Amino acid sequence: MNQTTTVQASAGDDSASDPRQPRRVRHETKRRALTVKSVTRLSPSMIRVVLQGDDLTGFNSASFEDHIKLFVPDGTSENGEPKTAGRNYTPRRYDADAGELIVDFAIHEAGPATRWAERAKPGQPLSIGGPRGSFVIPMTAHDWHLLVADDTGLPAIARRLEELPAGTRIVVVAEVDSKADEIPLPTEADASIHWIHRDGTPPGRPELLVRALRSIEWPAGDYFAWVACEAGVAKTLRAQLLTEHDAKPKWTRAAAYWREGVADVHENLKDEEE
Repeated sequence: MNQTTTVQASAGDDSASDPRQPRRVRHETKRRALTVKSVTRLSPSMIRVVLQGDDLTGFNSASFEDHIKLFVPDGTSENGEPKTAGRNYTPRRYDADAGELIVDFAIHEAGPATRWAERAKPGQPLSIGGPRGSFVIPMTAHDWHLLVADDTGLPAIARRLEELPAGTRIVVVAEVDSKADEIPLPTEADASIHWIHRDGTPPGRPELLVRALRSIEWPAGDYFAWVACEAGVAKTLRAQLLTEHDAKPKWTRAAAYWREGVADVHENLKDEEE
């Protein structure tokens, strides 16, 4: 069954009249049985897994911030039956001609998905679902773009940089463990990339990214801001952008890609009045 895509306008959605506004896209979803084609260590904290299989036919991902559900092994039940856990990950790149889907795993806490990625071998099975929908952010309607993330949001940043057209102005602030955890971020866009190193500071703390946003050079003009990291950090950074950096709520997207002490978190953050 091929996957279909529909654009769905929600209440108050003025994307048709304002080209700077994101639009929501809904997808028909299915469970897909795939196998591992290859596994590559991109850095000490990032593993790339390439998936393949006939079930990828019709797969569609319209936005760099999409997420798919990976169903990974997670022990056994009391009856000895194998259990699976569903975890959200960015579809880093889909090549329909090659029949390949790339997923990059940030390795900074021991969960079932990261354990699976560290042990994955070619030929192993993996089922996925989604994405159920996309939040499509215009590429060229704003004067520039700001992307801020920790390791967990880095695959989405890398995908966005690959997809942006030449000359698009973009500022990236990416937090990783150390210099060794920086990965190539090829792009034709006019990109300023700022790597922030924790160097022993535990992940999930806001201070490094807060200071980084206060120290970078800010281009002129209106911008779309996108933030993805630990829930509390994302909330802090969103508030900082709105109060200190003239960000507009309707052009600011902050997401919790993880929450300290909680499994399988993916949550978009916004003010109560929005």
